[in-house]
Amino acid sequence: MTEIEKTLENKNVRPTAMRMLIYKYMAEKEIAIALNDIENAFAKAERTTLYRTLKTFEENGIVHQIDDGTGISKFALCEAGCNCEIEQDLHLHFHCSNCNETVCLTEHKIPHINLPDGYVAEDANLVLKGICDKCSGQ
Repeated sequence: MTEIEKTLENKNVRPTAMRMLIYKYMAEKEIAIALNDIENAFAKAERTTLYRTLKTFEENGIVHQIDDGTGISKFALCEAGCNCEIEQDLHLHFHCSNCNETVCLTEHKIPHINLPDGYVAEDANLVLKGICDKCSGQ
């Protein structure tokens, strides 16, 4: 059994060939991926299959969705041990205005914010925008 199969099964996701290919593709990219990018990479696959795979991954804590302000939702693999819980797993994202890539900065966590009584947070997203290390030459 491959590492990808183990990862999917540990998240209660049946490791079909397409799911393993999409997971491998996302792991190799190491950036947040838009559905359109996955469609282009798997041009012969049904669009609904690709969309359902991403939704299944999201529902089972394999990927998280990122709104980086571009108007296009992107998806990134969750790090090991992530449960995508608002209280403990939130991290920064960085969107490069030069190359248009969005990356997870998983080592930089979003601090807990105490909300007033009666407010219940369901999601939080912090995206920094600027020039990434590849584009800045550092």
